[in-house]
Amino acid sequence: MADQNIATGTVDKPAAGSSARDVKDAAARNYRKSRRGYVVSDKMDKTIVVEVEDRVKHPLYGKVIRRTSKVKVHDEQNRAGIGDLVVINETRPLSASKRWRLVQILEKAK
Repeated sequence: MADQNIATGTVDKPAAGSSARDVKDAAARNYRKSRRGYVVSDKMDKTIVVEVEDRVKHPLYGKVIRRTSKVKVHDEQNRAGIGDLVVINETRPLSASKRWRLVQILEKAK
């Protein structure tokens, strides 16, 4: 990204790797979402289904609405069971439908 100085007509090139913009771009690329939710299915091998709740404000009326979505999560050691409260992180695609991995189990089901 070269900046052109209009007054002198010269082109300023930033030093390689020292630009603050490069650091921001790298941070934005490596940003991964983290969510909390409850396990609703553990019938697959190394995969659990987690129901994640999202609260959104209605654009016109302002009421806070609960929206839920189910995501497939990679559970390498098959540790989580139905009803567990878990923390999940976004990751690279692990299969056609898995984009999340299990980080920790906050609370085991009773």
